[in-house]
Amino acid sequence: MRGFDSKSEALFTYVTPESFVPKDHPLRAIRKMADEALTGMDKLFDSMYATTGRSSIPPEKLLKAQLLMILYSIRSNRPLVEQIHYNFLFRWFLGMSLDEKVWDHSSFTQNNDRLIGSDAAAEFLSRILAQAERKRLLSREHFTVDGTLIEAWASIKSFKPKDGPPPTGGGGRNDDVDFKGKKLTNDTHGSVTDPDARLYRKGKNKEAKLCYQGHTLMENRSGLIVRTKVTTASGTGEREAAKAMVQQLPRTTRRITLGGDKGYDTEPFVKELRKLKVTPHVAQNNTNRKSAIDGRTTNHPNYTISQRIRKRIEESFGWMKTIGRMRKTMYRGIEKIAWQLDLHAAANNLVRMKNLGLGIT
Repeated sequence: MRGFDSKSEALFTYVTPESFVPKDHPLRAIRKMADEALTGMDKLFDSMYATTGRSSIPPEKLLKAQLLMILYSIRSNRPLVEQIHYNFLFRWFLGMSLDEKVWDHSSFTQNNDRLIGSDAAAEFLSRILAQAERKRLLSREHFTVDGTLIEAWASIKSFKPKDGPPPTGGGGRNDDVDFKGKKLTNDTHGSVTDPDARLYRKGKNKEAKLCYQGHTLMENRSGLIVRTKVTTASGTGEREAAKAMVQQLPRTTRRITLGGDKGYDTEPFVKELRKLKVTPHVAQNNTNRKSAIDGRTTNHPNYTISQRIRKRIEESFGWMKTIGRMRKTMYRGIEKIAWQLDLHAAANNLVRMKNLGLGIT
């Protein structure tokens, strides 16, 4: 029997966003862990806002909205706010009722600027890791380090001589620029739109781009990111960041191991690690030179395990740069990009922890 196409709409309805979300939806576990982490951040949030004046968008909702942007690859605040208007799943994740008014995208962006560059993302990442620590998911002895390039939000046309005349005008169409026959170096040139960005080439046959370097330190038991750092792009940036992140780790009575790729196999870096009582489990670089890692290290069974597990850190970078859309940042300056990397690391950890069974009710 053919059904009747009714055009009438109900005058009243008694439903909540909760009723639209399946019981086994992956966001349920992620929301539970995120809410638990945000509960302990009241003091930090209170210190960032005045005690009087007009109420702002709650910082908890701002951070959780940023998580939605990362998890669902949303390109900017405008389409995010648009989806919150009609997406019941997003409303449920943010703790909003169906009739609650959604903010304008410009207000959302203005309120979000207060968080960007603050300690909120780093504190959020720390509290996510604290949950993993209570479940004994974190290793205290075995780690892996790696770095990746993050393309800057600046055009190569902005890379101009430092001693040249200041830019004039503004707006309109970009001028045509011919770089043929011109030598561009970071010593003589700089970006006028993002001064912290550096011109860097990943390989001999690769294109030089304005970019930053993002660095992460991963523990080897569950593959969770425990430390992050953003630096200007340079040939020594990865090793310098690795030493800085290792020194931030809580030390135990036992030596720790640090895995890495061939880029970390240099004699000065290996010596520095040994001074810090860290056993370097980096891949040997025997191309046209002698490796700084000898048989005392490579013959140990733990070295083979570290070399197998260290490749897992590439999965985190791949997830953050594709799903999280961090291949090309939309922020400018090391401070803001470091905030972005912390939040992406927290989102990556939440997904991994959910897959390990945490937060499931």
